[in-house]
Amino acid sequence: MDKKPSAKSTPRSTDTQAAAGKQRALQREQDRKEPAEGGEEGGKDKGVQTSARTQPDKVPAQHLEKPGQEADMQLKPRFDAPDYKGSGKLEGMTALITGGDSGIGRAVAVLYAREGADVAIVYLSSHEDAEETKRCVEKEGRKCLLIPGDVKDAKFCKQAVERTVQELNGLHILVNNAAFQLHAHSLQDITDERLDETFKTNIYGYFYMARAAEPHLKKGSCIINTGSVVGLKGSKQLLDYSATKGAIHAFTMSLASSLLEKGIRVNAVAPGPVWTPLNPADRSAQEIVEFGKQTDYKRPAQPEELSPAYVFLASPVCSSYITGIVLPVTGSVGG
Repeated sequence: MDKKPSAKSTPRSTDTQAAAGKQRALQREQDRKEPAEGGEEGGKDKGVQTSARTQPDKVPAQHLEKPGQEADMQLKPRFDAPDYKGSGKLEGMTALITGGDSGIGRAVAVLYAREGADVAIVYLSSHEDAEETKRCVEKEGRKCLLIPGDVKDAKFCKQAVERTVQELNGLHILVNNAAFQLHAHSLQDITDERLDETFKTNIYGYFYMARAAEPHLKKGSCIINTGSVVGLKGSKQLLDYSATKGAIHAFTMSLASSLLEKGIRVNAVAPGPVWTPLNPADRSAQEIVEFGKQTDYKRPAQPEELSPAYVFLASPVCSSYITGIVLPVTGSVGG
């Protein structure tokens, strides 16, 4: 269960509850079309290991209610990257991360804090996850601001940016990461309501946040968008989601050209399958055990295997001459 937040910390709690309820209703509609859940955990093939520590190559047969809480996952995603040593690459900066309560967003928040940045977390309704992310950021010795709300709301996005600037003394890094995903076996499964939810969360939300952030970003600042391998290669069961990720890639390159003369860099990371709440909240327990097996690594990535890429693209001492790229971190040869 979500923790009950204070009225001060969640002025838009009714809106976020309604948005989360809408996503659960769309999920239930798709669940009725699924085969009976079951199946065994994991597969026969062992996952390839190239990480500093051995990563899980089997995932449990578990199905989560949307939007999905990391706290409810049987196999907790690895986000803390214990072998990663900070060196002040983001010292004195402030980052705002949407979808920062769990998954990739949480992993990025922790490494940004380890590199010296204060962090604002925008999230929908998973208050328990958000509080855990805040605890982890503060453990790194940095400030963490929690801002619940719906990125489909342009007014909220503007307020979130303004609050970050006021309470954390500026904004240097925007990470657009919030997403809605729901698979479909047929084009006919994708209703107008579902199409609207996917596009407004995944691409409208990115536009809204970038538009709100731009006036506050100075020379040396950056925007990082989370794309996807399905935006590069497509996916027959993620038609609408893939389309939004392709749009995000195009948006990244276009915005990079638009903001370059202001000294603001814009890049994207295109992850392959990553073990986050988004996935068991999308797939049935029967299907999720095969998640990531189609990659050359034969396993999904853990969030801590993605987050260093976001540090690289955020840090002006690492990527000052890089803008408009889509960096694939897909677990397959050649991306």
